[in-house]
Amino acid sequence: MAGAIASRMSFSSLKRKQPKTFTVRIVTMDAEMEFNCEMKWKGKDLFDLVCRTLGLRETWFFGLQYTIKDTVAWLKMDKKVLDHDVSKEEPVTFHFLAKFYPENAEEELVQEITQHLFFLQVKKQILDEKIYCPPEASVLLASYAVQAKYGDYDPSVHKRGFLAQEELLPKRVINLYQMTQEMWEERITSWYAEHRGRARDEAEMEYLKIAQDLEMYGVNYFAIRFTIKPLDKKIDVFKFNSSKLRVNKLILQLCIGNHDLFMRRRKADSLEVQQMKAQAREEKARKQMERQRLAREKQMREEAERTRDELERRLLQLKEEATMANEALMRSEETADLLAEKAQITEEEAKLLAQKAAEAEQEMQRVKATAIRTEEEKRLMEQKVLEAEMLALKMAEESERRAKEADQLKQDLQEARESERRAKQKLLEITSKASYPPPVSSSTTALPADVPSFGLIGESLSFDFKDTDMKRLSMEIEKEKVEYMEKSKHLQEQLNELKTEIEALKLKERETALDILHSENSDRGGSKHSTIRKPQAQGRRPICI
Repeated sequence: MAGAIASRMSFSSLKRKQPKTFTVRIVTMDAEMEFNCEMKWKGKDLFDLVCRTLGLRETWFFGLQYTIKDTVAWLKMDKKVLDHDVSKEEPVTFHFLAKFYPENAEEELVQEITQHLFFLQVKKQILDEKIYCPPEASVLLASYAVQAKYGDYDPSVHKRGFLAQEELLPKRVINLYQMTQEMWEERITSWYAEHRGRARDEAEMEYLKIAQDLEMYGVNYFAIRFTIKPLDKKIDVFKFNSSKLRVNKLILQLCIGNHDLFMRRRKADSLEVQQMKAQAREEKARKQMERQRLAREKQMREEAERTRDELERRLLQLKEEATMANEALMRSEETADLLAEKAQITEEEAKLLAQKAAEAEQEMQRVKATAIRTEEEKRLMEQKVLEAEMLALKMAEESERRAKEADQLKQDLQEARESERRAKQKLLEITSKASYPPPVSSSTTALPADVPSFGLIGESLSFDFKDTDMKRLSMEIEKEKVEYMEKSKHLQEQLNELKTEIEALKLKERETALDILHSENSDRGGSKHSTIRKPQAQGRRPICI
């Protein structure tokens, strides 16, 4: 009884100690997650849980965003989650988004998951026209997005219309030109075909390297009241505020975060970042070696398939030749049989004619011996003798002709049998060729298990990742940088060519204010970088919001 009471007391105490929780929904660029959070959790507790779930270590770029009426706000790390001005209805929804942007995506973004999340967010901002993108650059970015999703271009798979359901270009760009969907797809596909060999992460990085040079990349806009007040005679400072206190706090928070990130870039990497970069380099090297191995296996597979097709084609050709030789042999045998039968008949006819000629000669001799002495009978007898002689002469001529014809048929039979012998010899040669296929070099590398070997023998592949490989990889990376500069120049020429090509189809009346402003900046030679360099040349420090 006492044990039962103690058990009930222990269960009730555990029940009282169980913390209260609430449900949170986290929306990323490509997924949704739900968590049970304790009531006492601060923003950092929830943020760290999301980062661990995603496997994200470059946490300083991201934050949890929520909406207050018509304004967005970011979850503060040192404040309880439920103390924020969020909806009390569960699940409480937050959006996991990039809060701050890198100056150089290729150098600052280390993890592949970080790069992928930035790619998805920047692509959505361009399609939603939150980041202005010129038409020719939109086509190029779309081609890299297609490469990241579909892999290498294959004409047999990626046929006309395969991009019909994809959202790849801003609606502003589509409406600005008198071009059909097929015309846009043709231009995107022509560039997509040039990206062969790029993996998904490489295509996404190329996308970000182009997007980071756009004027509105990494910039947030707010409706504010400007009052310009010089606080220092040496340095001009702009003082501004918004009509909403919440927006002012948000601007201040973004300014502080951007300044912290600006200072972080100018300092030496921490031990954690150094480890991440080392791991990223090793992973990149491993992936590159894996891609090279797969490329070699693909090449060997294609060579094996070509060899198999060639052997099958040769075998089919030999079968056709054997069939034709068999048919020729059968025709020769039939011709020889017919000639032999005809020769036999002719020979029998000649014998019969000779027999009849002998009988006629005997009849003539008998008639002569028993000729009637009378003149009339003699005359009649002479006439019969003459007729018998003429008949005997004709029979002799016919017998001679038949004999000559029999000799000719014998000669034809001999030629037919000689043709039959040659046909059999050719068939024997073809059969010998089919029995021994052409030898294949023994140095061919072993194929995958699912590919027929066709007598190909090779050694297994092995890779030894050493320092020399890293040096070689570093040299290849340097070489790729030089090639990248050349490709950038070529890329700019392609962009200018596409811009000139589609300029004739532009509808001037549909140009937006951003289109006109971008054209004016381009004509003056202005860009985002030149605008940023101006205050630096005047001794001011730029602040990106």
